[in-house]
Amino acid sequence: MRKIVVFASGSGSNFQTLVEKLHGKACEVALLVCDKPGALCLKRAADLNIPTFAFNPKEFASKAEFEQEIIKQIKPIAPALIVLAGYMRIFGPTFLERYEGKIINIHPALLPAFPGKDGIGDALAYGVKIMGVTVHYVDAGIDTGQIIEQACFKRTGSETVEEIREKIHQLEHELYPEVVRELLEAKR
Repeated sequence: MRKIVVFASGSGSNFQTLVEKLHGKACEVALLVCDKPGALCLKRAADLNIPTFAFNPKEFASKAEFEQEIIKQIKPIAPALIVLAGYMRIFGPTFLERYEGKIINIHPALLPAFPGKDGIGDALAYGVKIMGVTVHYVDAGIDTGQIIEQACFKRTGSETVEEIREKIHQLEHELYPEVVRELLEAKR
């Protein structure tokens, strides 16, 4: 069975959805990597019996150093894909060169518009009528990699910000596992 490694920094709802929809079916979720010891995603992983590697970037002298440690942790797994699910850190060349073409991310906006850490807030501030999510390959830029798939919805105009965020999460939870499944099937 193909293996994936998931990276997360926060609550881990996308991580949990990936595990529930794919683990033991389309792939093995072999490891969760987290850059915030104590993050909720680590508890979710424990509850789901998924191994974890948590690290504090401040305990390393450089980004290259902690990326080398991550590589050391995931190299024995030989993942078919590295799936970012709310991982709020930009990869440097140490990691990108090692796993080029194998790292994907989901972004809560319709790229190339509204890249960065607040895609939803930026889209709402701009007043867009169509909102959505984008799955893309990760490159050296911020949300600039090749787009794999997108999904969207039309705003009614009466939703609260929280309702919009919930719709975005629902789209993510539907689209991301399906894209991961399709990419793994294509890599066979």
